[in-house]
Amino acid sequence: MIAEKKLIRLLKISITVGLSLIALGIYLHMFSPQMEELGVTGIIISASCIALGFIFSLPTKIYLTILLMKQEAEKESDH
Repeated sequence: MIAEKKLIRLLKISITVGLSLIALGIYLHMFSPQMEELGVTGIIISASCIALGFIFSLPTKIYLTILLMKQEAEKESDH
């Protein structure tokens, strides 16, 4: 049970990091004049932030949802 709580906390941190990277990529792409000056390199940097954000957030959301559903089913079966 304690190991699952630590895993859930780690997954939530991973989701937060992923969403932060996505937000950073969007900010760099839309609102940063420095990225506009870099041209194609700036686009690659902002796209890389967004891609890393998706890598961090999407699979962990799926796994975290499965874990939480499993916990809920165990609580229901205990009652």
